[in-house]
Amino acid sequence: MNWLLPEHIADALPLEAAHIERLRRLLLDLFRVHGYELVMPPLLEHLESLLTGSGQDLKLRTFKCVDQLSGRTLGVRADMTPQVARIDAHLLNRQGVTRLCYCDSVLHTLPASLAASREPIQIGAELFGHAGVAADHEIIRLMADSLRCAGVPAVRIDLGHVGVFRALADAAGLSGDLEAVLLQLLQAKDVPGLRDLCRRLDEPFASALLGLPDLYGGPETLVAATSALPALPAITTALTTLRQLQASLPDLPLSFDLADLRGYHYHNGAVFAAYLPAFSSAVALGGRYDGVGRAFGRARPATGFSLDLRELARQATSVAPAKAILAPYAAANAAAAQAIDLLRERGETVVELLPGETGSEGPLCDRRLVERSGQWVIEAINRDE
Repeated sequence: MNWLLPEHIADALPLEAAHIERLRRLLLDLFRVHGYELVMPPLLEHLESLLTGSGQDLKLRTFKCVDQLSGRTLGVRADMTPQVARIDAHLLNRQGVTRLCYCDSVLHTLPASLAASREPIQIGAELFGHAGVAADHEIIRLMADSLRCAGVPAVRIDLGHVGVFRALADAAGLSGDLEAVLLQLLQAKDVPGLRDLCRRLDEPFASALLGLPDLYGGPETLVAATSALPALPAITTALTTLRQLQASLPDLPLSFDLADLRGYHYHNGAVFAAYLPAFSSAVALGGRYDGVGRAFGRARPATGFSLDLRELARQATSVAPAKAILAPYAAANAAAAQAIDLLRERGETVVELLPGETGSEGPLCDRRLVERSGQWVIEAINRDE
């Protein structure tokens, strides 16, 4: 049974691998034409680097091992975003706006859901150095364009803002433990548990926190939030940001969820999640995470998004692989070798038979290269012969 893989770990066989690779090239090309430069962080880092600052949320999801050279604890990355923030803050050290993108495998100790892989292929884009809402606009637009280019446009993009909950928690004077419990209740949308806890809090913060799960829906949500929430400066700023994003992205299927607090200890501004038809989990996630680079020597405004290419490939329509040309073994035939080289230069897939090989047409080959009257020509393969 040594051929069995660990649970929630799987090979990508030829058709799936080709589909994933097509999407990878498509999205990286999209990022490139928008000015995002590709970076390739290492698979392993010192654990404290991976989990520094806001990365602490990843602690339980990170595989750990001991470096045989130094004796220090290493981590296998569970998320590439902190690595990209380190590159921006410490290695590139640029002034002004920096746009970076990435694509590679990450590893999780536990799957995010029953159907999720523990080895997602994470692809994403991060924008550093701009604190304004225009940067959030650019990232949300790029996220939506990524799904559209993959052939699966989002049917809903939820916007939220962690500043709303943070302002209420601070104003209510919540202890760290009580804030953590309240956060769990909100994430689970546990209204009875939330009601019991809010009885211990002062007004108007108790009512505001209890009402957060109901602040979900279309543009009317922001109107309701303005009436239902206390006029704390941080809440006013958060709602203004969401209204600006709504106004600047009128063509996108935006909705609002002020109780969406995923990544609460990581994000500090607008957060967003994109959904597809007939798929309950978000296919792409993102948000603002200013200051993550502080642990690496330089705090920078930052916003970005990422998605799992494996999951996207499952949701997107697969494109049939290009058919191939079957060619004879050409090592001793210069004319045949030249014909094969010319075909490959034109982008054709040519499968060259090895000496003694027969019956290798396979599912890829629909044509064959044959010699007719001294010329090498391509003929269709008739499988009925």
